Amino acid sequence: MTDTAPFRPFETHLDDARAIEILRAATEGAEDGELFLERRRSEALVFDDGRLKTASYDASEGFGLRAVNGETAGYAHSTEISEAALKRAAETARLAVGAGGGTLADGPVPTNRRLYTDADPMADASFPVKVETLREIDAYARQKDARVVQVSATVAASLQEVTILRPDGTLVTDTRPMARVNVSVIVEQDGRREAGNHGGGGRAGLSALIAPESWRASVDEALRIALVNLAAEPAPAGQMDVVLGNGWPGILLHEAVGHGLEGDFNRKGTSAFSGLIGQQVAARGVTVVDDGTIPDRRGSITVDDEGTPSGRTVLIEDGVLVGYMQDRQNARLMGVNATGNGRRESYAHAPMPRMTNTIMQAGAATRDEVLAELKDGIYAVGFGGGQVDITNGKFVFACTEAYRVKNGQIGAPVKGATIIGDGPEAMKRIRAIGNDMALDPGVGNCGKAGQWVPVGVGQPTLLIGGLTVGGAAA
Repeated sequence: MTDTAPFRPFETHLDDARAIEILRAATEGAEDGELFLERRRSEALVFDDGRLKTASYDASEGFGLRAVNGETAGYAHSTEISEAALKRAAETARLAVGAGGGTLADGPVPTNRRLYTDADPMADASFPVKVETLREIDAYARQKDARVVQVSATVAASLQEVTILRPDGTLVTDTRPMARVNVSVIVEQDGRREAGNHGGGGRAGLSALIAPESWRASVDEALRIALVNLAAEPAPAGQMDVVLGNGWPGILLHEAVGHGLEGDFNRKGTSAFSGLIGQQVAARGVTVVDDGTIPDRRGSITVDDEGTPSGRTVLIEDGVLVGYMQDRQNARLMGVNATGNGRRESYAHAPMPRMTNTIMQAGAATRDEVLAELKDGIYAVGFGGGQVDITNGKFVFACTEAYRVKNGQIGAPVKGATIIGDGPEAMKRIRAIGNDMALDPGVGNCGKAGQWVPVGVGQPTLLIGGLTVGGAAA
């Protein structure tokens, strides 16, 4: 069913010499530019309410051509990879260069590093095996607890193949697998319904994810969360101290702080962190990095979508702001080096600075020691959706699992809690950092300017003082 032949556009679609000639004409007098070619195949099976609800397979290919001069970029894309389409795109992108006058920037330094397999994860199991796995997930969840009234499970995999050609003739390729299994469980008791979700994935095959020991663990965790919420009390409201759990709660760090450290917002002066390099922006002991080099992780990339090798970029070190995440255009305009964070959703989108795996480094305290410092507040270990205003860092996040804590003792679970705060201010109010840094299970997606890319987060257990908790009346 799938085309497993390698994506070689200059053997099957274009003459490489003509492509370089057209690209050079489009970028003559420009400061940067590239031809980005992509083929993507994806598959998703959703089993819901005891039956296979959807089974989809998608395939797409196309190219995007970009010419950059100063702050202006011309971008054109097409689903047709041909010389005629390339010429039309070049004429459009060329408009951004105008009279020219720029000097083409040096290209990225190439790398031979590989962070993940080239194998197609969709080929790891046959369609019947995937369907049967979903049936087993459904049956296992229902057998675990009589209160389970609905189960939804998803198996998804994709393979993205990219080729990046620069005007100097440099050619960069990357093959990016992705796989994920997710389970959602709804339980009901005495007319009350609650849900729990869990899943995982990364840039690897499906085999490990659809192994019984893996999906059973996901079902167990989804059911545990649902049952916790079934017994939850209304959350308190007001200003209080909050302990964030390790791992996935790093999504708050990603949204409230990470976006504000992307180069374009800071070049334009629209971030709450603009102009603060070298200044104390967080409590001592807080170190935040963006690391796209972790093998097999969902947010990792061997090279970014401009051909720059991914890197480990220190953003905040011991509380001091030391850097931003950069693509090539913003790095050049700010007089710094690109960091391998130029990412795009697909060939139909121009690249921009984006996070990969954004992580707060571990401290010295144990989880229990961090909790012991919480006299009256909540312990938030799971988060759902959230919103953030990049210009001031203000955020709102909904908790999917949280507990009341008094005098360091974890009490009853609470429901309906939202965490409200100011990202830069919250970073300064971190009072304790655990030694238990963990990465999320591999489920993150990040949206920016209408583009979505896979990302990762991670952090240790944290105590933050003086956040606002929205919930029921205290």
